[in-house]
Amino acid sequence: MSAFGWKLHGDGKTLKPGDVVAPDERLSWGKTAGLGAQHVVAMFGATFVFPLIMGLNPQLAIMMSGVATIAFLLIVQGKVPSYLGTSAAFVGGVAAVISQGGTPQQVTGSILVAGVVLTLTGVLIHFIGAATLTKILPPVVTGAVVMLIGFNLAPVVANTYWPQDQWIALATMIVTILLATVLPGFWGRVSVLLGLIFGYVASWLADVVTGPITAFNAGTGEIDTHNRVDWSGVLDAPWIGLPPATDNAAGVVGWHLPDIQLTFVLLMLPAVVALVAENVGHVKAVAEMTGHDLDPYMGRAVAADGIGTMIATSVGGSPTTTYAENIGVMASTRVYSTAAYYVAALVALVFGLSPKFGALVSAVPGGVLGGITVVLYGMIGLLGAKIWVENRVDFSRPINLVPVAAGIIIAIGDTSLEMGNFSLAGIALGTIVTILAYHLVALLMPASMKDDDRIGTATFADVPGGQNLENLGLADDYGLYGHRILGRTSDGHLIVEEKTQTHSTDPDRRDG
Repeated sequence: MSAFGWKLHGDGKTLKPGDVVAPDERLSWGKTAGLGAQHVVAMFGATFVFPLIMGLNPQLAIMMSGVATIAFLLIVQGKVPSYLGTSAAFVGGVAAVISQGGTPQQVTGSILVAGVVLTLTGVLIHFIGAATLTKILPPVVTGAVVMLIGFNLAPVVANTYWPQDQWIALATMIVTILLATVLPGFWGRVSVLLGLIFGYVASWLADVVTGPITAFNAGTGEIDTHNRVDWSGVLDAPWIGLPPATDNAAGVVGWHLPDIQLTFVLLMLPAVVALVAENVGHVKAVAEMTGHDLDPYMGRAVAADGIGTMIATSVGGSPTTTYAENIGVMASTRVYSTAAYYVAALVALVFGLSPKFGALVSAVPGGVLGGITVVLYGMIGLLGAKIWVENRVDFSRPINLVPVAAGIIIAIGDTSLEMGNFSLAGIALGTIVTILAYHLVALLMPASMKDDDRIGTATFADVPGGQNLENLGLADDYGLYGHRILGRTSDGHLIVEEKTQTHSTDPDRRDG
């Protein structure tokens, strides 16, 4: 299909039970706009929270996510509907760069190079296939890298965010945990956003009731007395305009040209491993839902994410990745039209043209971020365990247990290896140890001890139909129309619960 050649699905207004809107189809523009807005809401929370945590401009991140999404859709020729929001995989690397005195320019410069590597990896996947890549990065290794990226961030919470307001941090953490586990479907997915709003309001009320707080101030790096919420920047910011230019001296972060430093680049490269696993898993999820074999486009999708990251960081924006939240919207509505994603991208561009919005987000109190990051950083780490579970990694085998154990502890402890003026530490050193030690053991292990079944391959190279939406965390109610995924029929079709009835996506089968 051409980039914008959508066919109208039916009359464009009504969806019969079991109807599926393909990527090259669309509903009426009114309904498409509604679905696009829903995709914006689904991606919104994480896309502006993570730039905030990484010290980048959330207004610019939202804007560039729209640009990156359009680039992604064009590169995959509309075959893989997806939204590119801010990636969490780089949070650990960014924290390491900042702790070593790195500037925002050096942060985005190192991420840009990681985007180049991700792009080249996508090209490699396109030509060698995902199955070959699995041999290089088996799930036991991929899961370990994802885990050490998340758990390496624990000191950032303990030393930077939590001390700014421990009670607001505690309250925000508890509310976020409850919202994420008690609220159904879509609302549970935006629990971080809701928790942030709660913490924001609670901080403002604390200022009104108890007055300023005497605590660590991340802005000055000292303990002083200050209001938790400072809206002076919000009041001064215009409603319409581009994000500000970065001014390191004034502490303003906005658009800027990247500055590439090799030492910092090495801190970002481990995130590429996590992004490959994330992107390929998401492509498999879309293939599962649409029933199309998307393996020929897997390399394109990974490369397109790399290009999206390069585009965004070239002007000071945040790294990107495909979003499970938006894939979840499709799982529920069964509308896979790329037209809705173009609408979502355009809405993001409009949000990015409001400096007041950016200033409002940037004014989130540090204590609130403390409560949020406790949950987020832990979840990033445990996603590694999720990869192990889904691929049935056997930790009774020393080859899976010992190299991974060493790499994770090195990363969590931020252990360093000094070589003259050059240093490897934390995430970078932990990733190198995990990958090299695993393959060294595999090479030297006696043939009698080798077992080809020791590593699962579902993360990268499972055949179409082999994924499970429940395991992927996508079988929830995200739907504009109130759908919820219940399971599958024996021939692989989704069974979906309507507000008033249950039916399958198989047009020849009707239940309830």
